[in-house]
Amino acid sequence: MDSPHGAAVTAEDFGLKGPRGWVFRSVRIDAGPGALVAIEGPSGSGRTCLLLALTGRMRPSEGRAEIGGLRLPRQMAAVRRISALGPVPGVSELDPALTVSEHLRERALLQRRFDGSLRALLRPRAERAATARARIDAALGAAGLDPATLPKAERTSVRDLERLEALRLSVALALIGRPRLLAVDDTDLKLSDAERAEAWEMLRSVAAGGTTVIAVCSQAPEGAITVRTDGAGATDTTDTAETTDAPVATATEKGTADAIAETGRA
Repeated sequence: MDSPHGAAVTAEDFGLKGPRGWVFRSVRIDAGPGALVAIEGPSGSGRTCLLLALTGRMRPSEGRAEIGGLRLPRQMAAVRRISALGPVPGVSELDPALTVSEHLRERALLQRRFDGSLRALLRPRAERAATARARIDAALGAAGLDPATLPKAERTSVRDLERLEALRLSVALALIGRPRLLAVDDTDLKLSDAERAEAWEMLRSVAAGGTTVIAVCSQAPEGAITVRTDGAGATDTTDTAETTDAPVATATEKGTADAIAETGRA
């Protein structure tokens, strides 16, 4: 059962076939609201495609899945409305030429434009600005990013951010919309052991706050529900420590890129 905020994620025999063959197949997931789900596997094994399929941005080829009670692929648009992407290369990347402030202001404006009610849009400008600032501050707090610690505070360009700082900013931008499901790609890419621990602690905190988190990584952390895309075909839960023998097809990086380009990604 869903909580008022987080979205439960379930999948059975979930698969996606691209022009070069199966990108992933026979995926099984059973995660409750507010869970931390790690998609683990080497680069090119279909991790990103699985992430995008579970957020309604790629059309699966077989099996079934439900996100917050919404069925895939039939309700892909509805799933997109309750989910948000953190960093996903080629899909939702930060603009290196923009500053932290510009990214935050742009996201807040988009949020107000597309998600706000007519009544909210008619509120006085000062009230709208205060509401937007409160949302931004809450998202930054949840992502653990304090702009005051950056070289030029909110005027710092994205190109000048460290990798972990950029990850925190991407997560904060996604959280401004208060999604029920947060999806993050390449969570542990180019991070030191200490930084990796900080990144997972941030995502655990987001999940503990009620938002379901799905994160792609090369090595899943302890305590996460783990879905493997490296051919092991296992879905682990720390509660049961059980695995399955269902095969999961791997893919080359070219095959994954082709699948992103040619399936129903929105």
